[in-house]
Amino acid sequence: MTVAPTWTSSDVLHPHPSGFQQWLALTSRILRIMAKGELIVALIVPLVFALSFYLPLKYIMQARDVVDNYAQFVMPIIVLQSMGFTAMSAAQRAAFEALTGLNTRMQSMPVALLAPLAARMASAFVRSLFAMIAAIGWGYLIGFRFAAVDQAIYFMAFVMAVGTVLALGADAIGTLTESPEAVSQAITLPYLILGMLSSGFTPVSEFPDWIEPFVRNQPISHFSYVLRDLSAGGVSVEVLTPALAWLIGLAVVLCPLGVWAGTRRG
Repeated sequence: MTVAPTWTSSDVLHPHPSGFQQWLALTSRILRIMAKGELIVALIVPLVFALSFYLPLKYIMQARDVVDNYAQFVMPIIVLQSMGFTAMSAAQRAAFEALTGLNTRMQSMPVALLAPLAARMASAFVRSLFAMIAAIGWGYLIGFRFAAVDQAIYFMAFVMAVGTVLALGADAIGTLTESPEAVSQAITLPYLILGMLSSGFTPVSEFPDWIEPFVRNQPISHFSYVLRDLSAGGVSVEVLTPALAWLIGLAVVLCPLGVWAGTRRG
Protein backbone atom coordinates (compact mmCIF):
# COMPACT_ATOMS: atom_id res chain seq x y z
CA MET A 1 0.00 0.00 0.00
CA THR A 2 1.32 3.40 -1.00
CA VAL A 3 1.44 5.91 1.81
CA ALA A 4 0.74 9.49 0.81
CA PRO A 5 3.46 11.95 1.83
CA THR A 6 2.67 14.14 4.76
CA TRP A 7 3.24 17.85 4.48
CA THR A 8 3.64 20.21 7.38
CA SER A 9 3.30 23.96 7.57
CA SER A 10 7.07 24.13 8.08
CA ASP A 11 7.63 22.51 4.68
CA VAL A 12 5.39 25.08 3.00
CA LEU A 13 6.66 28.15 4.82
CA HIS A 14 10.33 27.15 4.93
CA PRO A 15 11.31 25.37 1.70
CA HIS A 16 14.82 23.98 1.44
CA PRO A 17 16.22 24.70 -2.04
CA SER A 18 19.33 22.88 -3.11
CA GLY A 19 22.75 24.49 -3.09
CA PHE A 20 22.59 24.75 -6.88
CA GLN A 21 19.27 26.59 -6.72
CA GLN A 22 20.68 28.95 -4.10
CA TRP A 23 23.75 29.60 -6.26
CA LEU A 24 21.54 30.21 -9.30
CA ALA A 25 19.34 32.68 -7.43
CA LEU A 26 22.31 34.59 -5.99
CA THR A 27 24.09 34.65 -9.35
CA SER A 28 20.95 35.91 -11.10
CA ARG A 29 20.67 38.69 -8.52
CA ILE A 30 24.23 39.88 -9.17
CA LEU A 31 23.87 39.62 -12.95
CA ARG A 32 20.70 41.73 -12.84
CA ILE A 33 22.62 44.39 -10.94
CA MET A 34 25.53 44.19 -13.38
CA ALA A 35 23.20 44.50 -16.37
CA LYS A 36 22.18 47.97 -15.20
CA GLY A 37 25.55 49.42 -16.10
CA GLU A 38 28.52 47.34 -14.98
CA LEU A 39 28.56 45.14 -18.08
CA ILE A 40 28.47 48.25 -20.27
CA VAL A 41 31.50 49.56 -18.40
CA ALA A 42 33.21 46.20 -19.02
CA LEU A 43 32.71 46.76 -22.75
CA ILE A 44 33.96 50.35 -22.72
CA VAL A 45 37.04 50.01 -20.47
CA PRO A 46 39.07 47.98 -23.03
CA LEU A 47 38.36 50.65 -25.65
CA VAL A 48 39.62 53.36 -23.31
CA PHE A 49 42.78 51.35 -22.64
CA ALA A 50 43.33 50.62 -26.32
CA LEU A 51 42.97 54.23 -27.40
CA SER A 52 44.94 55.60 -24.44
CA PHE A 53 48.01 53.47 -25.14
CA TYR A 54 47.80 52.50 -28.80
CA LEU A 55 47.35 55.97 -30.29
CA PRO A 56 50.18 57.81 -28.49
CA LEU A 57 52.69 54.94 -28.53
CA LYS A 58 52.09 53.45 -31.98
CA TYR A 59 54.02 56.03 -33.97
CA ILE A 60 56.83 56.23 -31.42
CA MET A 61 57.39 52.46 -31.39
CA GLN A 62 57.11 52.01 -35.14
CA ALA A 63 59.17 55.12 -35.98
CA ARG A 64 62.02 53.78 -33.84
CA ASP A 65 61.66 50.29 -35.36
CA VAL A 66 61.02 48.86 -31.91
CA VAL A 67 58.02 46.84 -33.09
CA ASP A 68 56.55 46.24 -36.56
CA ASN A 69 52.86 46.03 -35.58
CA TYR A 70 52.12 47.80 -32.32
CA ALA A 71 48.47 46.70 -32.25
CA GLN A 72 49.64 43.08 -32.24
CA PHE A 73 52.20 43.89 -29.57
CA VAL A 74 50.01 45.85 -27.16
CA MET A 75 46.69 43.97 -27.22
CA PRO A 76 47.72 41.23 -24.73
CA ILE A 77 48.36 43.81 -22.00
CA ILE A 78 45.10 45.59 -22.86
CA VAL A 79 43.26 42.31 -22.29
CA LEU A 80 45.16 41.70 -19.05
CA GLN A 81 44.42 45.21 -17.80
CA SER A 82 40.73 44.53 -18.44
CA MET A 83 41.02 41.42 -16.27
CA GLY A 84 42.56 43.60 -13.58
CA PHE A 85 39.56 45.91 -13.61
CA THR A 86 37.26 42.89 -13.39
CA ALA A 87 39.18 41.80 -10.31
CA MET A 88 38.78 45.27 -8.81
CA SER A 89 35.04 45.09 -9.44
CA ALA A 90 34.90 41.69 -7.73
CA ALA A 91 36.76 43.09 -4.73
CA GLN A 92 34.42 46.07 -4.44
CA ARG A 93 31.36 43.83 -4.61
CA ALA A 94 32.73 41.52 -1.92
CA ALA A 95 33.65 44.48 0.28
CA PHE A 96 30.21 46.04 -0.16
CA GLU A 97 28.42 42.81 0.73
CA ALA A 98 30.60 42.41 3.82
CA LEU A 99 30.14 46.06 4.81
CA THR A 100 26.34 46.04 4.46
CA GLY A 101 25.96 42.84 6.46
CA LEU A 102 24.78 40.65 3.60
CA ASN A 103 27.42 38.03 4.41
CA THR A 104 26.31 37.91 8.04
CA ARG A 105 22.70 37.54 6.95
CA MET A 106 23.60 34.68 4.62
CA GLN A 107 25.43 32.94 7.46
CA SER A 108 22.30 33.09 9.62
CA MET A 109 20.20 31.43 6.91
CA PRO A 110 20.20 27.85 5.60
CA VAL A 111 22.34 28.81 2.63
CA ALA A 112 25.02 26.49 1.24
CA LEU A 113 28.43 27.51 2.50
CA LEU A 114 29.96 28.07 -0.95
CA ALA A 115 26.86 29.51 -2.66
CA PRO A 116 27.55 33.25 -2.09
CA LEU A 117 31.22 32.96 -3.07
CA ALA A 118 30.39 30.82 -6.11
CA ALA A 119 27.77 33.37 -7.19
CA ARG A 120 30.27 36.23 -6.99
CA MET A 121 32.82 34.21 -8.94
CA ALA A 122 30.27 33.31 -11.61
CA SER A 123 29.40 36.97 -12.05
CA ALA A 124 33.09 37.87 -12.21
CA PHE A 125 33.56 35.19 -14.86
CA VAL A 126 30.74 36.70 -16.93
CA ARG A 127 32.24 40.18 -16.63
CA SER A 128 35.69 38.84 -17.56
CA LEU A 129 34.19 37.16 -20.61
CA PHE A 130 32.46 40.39 -21.66
CA ALA A 131 35.65 42.40 -21.14
CA MET A 132 37.82 39.91 -23.03
CA ILE A 133 35.49 39.73 -26.03
CA ALA A 134 35.24 43.53 -26.07
CA ALA A 135 39.01 43.93 -25.89
CA ILE A 136 39.56 41.50 -28.77
CA GLY A 137 36.84 43.22 -30.79
CA TRP A 138 38.35 46.67 -30.25
CA GLY A 139 41.74 45.17 -31.03
CA TYR A 140 40.52 43.97 -34.41
CA LEU A 141 39.50 47.53 -35.24
CA ILE A 142 43.07 48.77 -34.72
CA GLY A 143 44.78 45.90 -36.53
CA PHE A 144 45.10 43.01 -34.05
CA ARG A 145 44.66 39.55 -35.56
CA PHE A 146 44.85 35.88 -34.58
CA ALA A 147 47.01 33.74 -36.82
CA ALA A 148 45.09 30.51 -36.08
CA VAL A 149 41.69 29.59 -34.67
CA ASP A 150 42.99 26.97 -32.23
CA GLN A 151 45.56 29.41 -30.85
CA ALA A 152 42.80 31.99 -30.41
CA ILE A 153 40.93 29.48 -28.23
CA TYR A 154 44.06 28.86 -26.14
CA PHE A 155 44.54 32.63 -25.91
CA MET A 156 41.03 33.14 -24.51
CA ALA A 157 41.30 30.16 -22.16
CA PHE A 158 44.55 31.50 -20.70
CA VAL A 159 43.05 34.98 -20.26
CA MET A 160 40.00 33.57 -18.46
CA ALA A 161 42.22 31.47 -16.19
CA VAL A 162 44.21 34.56 -15.22
CA GLY A 163 41.03 36.58 -14.72
CA THR A 164 39.44 33.91 -12.51
CA VAL A 165 42.48 33.59 -10.26
CA LEU A 166 42.78 37.37 -9.90
CA ALA A 167 39.05 37.73 -9.20
CA LEU A 168 39.12 35.07 -6.48
CA GLY A 169 42.07 36.73 -4.76
CA ALA A 170 40.43 40.15 -5.09
CA ASP A 171 37.20 38.78 -3.63
CA ALA A 172 39.15 37.63 -0.59
CA ILE A 173 40.74 41.05 -0.11
CA GLY A 174 37.37 42.76 -0.44
CA THR A 175 35.71 40.42 2.05
CA LEU A 176 38.48 40.86 4.61
CA THR A 177 38.82 44.65 4.33
CA GLU A 178 35.06 45.41 4.21
CA SER A 179 35.90 48.78 2.62
CA PRO A 180 35.16 49.40 -1.10
CA GLU A 181 37.29 52.55 -1.09
CA ALA A 182 40.33 50.96 0.53
CA VAL A 183 40.17 47.85 -1.59
CA SER A 184 40.15 49.89 -4.81
CA GLN A 185 43.48 51.44 -3.89
CA ALA A 186 44.91 48.17 -2.58
CA ILE A 187 44.27 46.41 -5.90
CA THR A 188 44.38 49.08 -8.58
CA LEU A 189 47.70 50.72 -7.70
CA PRO A 190 49.87 47.55 -7.57
CA TYR A 191 48.26 46.15 -10.71
CA LEU A 192 48.76 49.36 -12.68
CA ILE A 193 52.38 49.55 -11.52
CA LEU A 194 53.02 45.97 -12.59
CA GLY A 195 51.33 46.69 -15.90
CA MET A 196 53.44 49.76 -16.62
CA LEU A 197 56.65 48.06 -15.50
CA SER A 198 56.12 45.11 -17.80
CA SER A 199 56.89 44.12 -21.36
CA GLY A 200 53.24 44.67 -22.25
CA PHE A 201 53.53 48.24 -23.53
CA THR A 202 57.21 48.42 -24.50
CA PRO A 203 59.92 45.80 -25.03
CA VAL A 204 62.20 45.06 -22.09
CA SER A 205 65.14 46.57 -23.97
CA GLU A 206 63.50 50.01 -23.74
CA PHE A 207 63.76 50.05 -19.93
CA PRO A 208 66.85 51.15 -17.97
CA ASP A 209 69.34 48.35 -17.40
CA TRP A 210 68.89 48.36 -13.62
CA ILE A 211 65.18 47.51 -13.82
CA GLU A 212 65.24 45.12 -16.78
CA PRO A 213 65.49 41.94 -14.65
CA PHE A 214 62.32 42.87 -12.76
CA VAL A 215 60.44 43.84 -15.92
CA ARG A 216 61.50 40.66 -17.72
CA ASN A 217 60.60 38.21 -14.95
CA GLN A 218 57.45 39.54 -13.29
CA PRO A 219 54.14 37.72 -13.95
CA ILE A 220 52.43 40.34 -16.16
CA SER A 221 55.39 40.23 -18.55
CA HIS A 222 55.30 36.44 -18.75
CA PHE A 223 51.54 36.47 -19.32
CA SER A 224 52.06 39.02 -22.11
CA TYR A 225 54.75 36.84 -23.72
CA VAL A 226 52.39 33.87 -23.84
CA LEU A 227 49.40 35.80 -25.19
CA ARG A 228 51.53 37.58 -27.79
CA ASP A 229 52.94 34.29 -29.06
CA LEU A 230 49.53 32.60 -29.05
CA SER A 231 48.07 35.40 -31.17
CA ALA A 232 50.98 34.97 -33.57
CA GLY A 233 50.29 31.28 -34.08
CA GLY A 234 51.95 29.31 -31.28
CA VAL A 235 53.90 29.45 -28.05
CA SER A 236 57.06 27.55 -27.15
CA VAL A 237 57.57 25.51 -24.00
CA GLU A 238 60.28 27.92 -22.89
CA VAL A 239 57.83 30.83 -22.96
CA LEU A 240 54.84 28.93 -21.60
CA THR A 241 56.56 27.27 -18.61
CA PRO A 242 57.35 30.36 -16.51
CA ALA A 243 53.94 31.86 -17.24
CA LEU A 244 52.20 28.68 -16.08
CA ALA A 245 54.46 28.58 -13.03
CA TRP A 246 53.37 32.12 -12.10
CA LEU A 247 49.70 31.31 -12.74
CA ILE A 248 49.79 28.09 -10.72
CA GLY A 249 51.72 29.83 -7.94
CA LEU A 250 49.15 32.61 -7.75
CA ALA A 251 46.34 30.05 -7.78
CA VAL A 252 47.93 28.06 -4.95
CA VAL A 253 48.02 31.20 -2.81
CA LEU A 254 44.89 33.08 -3.87
CA CYS A 255 42.38 30.25 -4.34
CA PRO A 256 42.59 28.86 -0.78
CA LEU A 257 42.62 32.43 0.55
CA GLY A 258 39.51 33.25 -1.48
CA VAL A 259 37.64 30.14 -0.32
CA TRP A 260 38.61 30.71 3.32
CA ALA A 261 37.62 34.38 3.28
CA GLY A 262 34.38 33.69 1.41
CA THR A 263 33.22 30.84 3.63
CA ARG A 264 34.48 31.77 7.10
CA ARG A 265 31.87 32.34 9.75
CA GLY A 266 31.89 35.72 11.47
